[in-house]
Amino acid sequence: MTVPRPVPRPGRRRPVVWRAWELAGAACVQVAAVAWLRPGPAGLAAGVACALAAWGVLEFAFRGRRALRPADHVTLARLVLIGCVAALVTGRLVHGGPAGAPVALAAVALVLDGVDGRVARRTGTASELGARFDMEADALLILVLSVQVAAVVGLWVLAIGAMRYAFAAASWAAPWLRAPLPPSFARKAVAVVQGVVLTAAASGAVPYAAVFVAAALALLAWSFGRDVLALAARHRRTRRGREVHGARRARVLDPVAR
Repeated sequence: MTVPRPVPRPGRRRPVVWRAWELAGAACVQVAAVAWLRPGPAGLAAGVACALAAWGVLEFAFRGRRALRPADHVTLARLVLIGCVAALVTGRLVHGGPAGAPVALAAVALVLDGVDGRVARRTGTASELGARFDMEADALLILVLSVQVAAVVGLWVLAIGAMRYAFAAASWAAPWLRAPLPPSFARKAVAVVQGVVLTAAASGAVPYAAVFVAAALALLAWSFGRDVLALAARHRRTRRGREVHGARRARVLDPVAR
């Protein structure tokens, strides 16, 4: 007697979630790159920590997508470079060593900063989440570079890297700081200036680096101050009890609009 084989039930196959493989692959590439760069035990620990933290945050933030978009891949490559820079900076602070490698990688990350936006527009895949991803990558690079420069110029340089995160922390206590801001060329230009000046100062090849870094800090303070005043004015105009018109709940990769 022949036993009939069970007939498979019709239905759709579960789609492959490429996002998880892409993010896990990027984390593995970063760990391998850091190991190849040999930043010392402290640098290796920092690089692995950055890779794991980035993987966890991005996996949660992009959980609604099956795959990353073209521009997201460019930003993800930038994030891998930034993780390598963080590892090298940590290793240099603990064990010493030349600044050439972290400066070179930071310069590449800065150049790629102008690529992901163009890719998003060319492919018609621009998104709010992708823009937030790009913004956070920029903020992390500035923070890492400020640590590198602070070791030479002075601890006050850390204000450049910490300002964005201090603003984000303040937004949890004052939700009106998360209200959307109109696009601003000046805001983007000031952000670019921070990266360029800090990278140049980190190289050690720029005379009077402290003067340029101080000017960059002043520009950044002006930019944040201008936006805070604009948000405060809007809050006063639209205040209704405890609710703020236009403010949003904080989300992963989007703690603030700034």
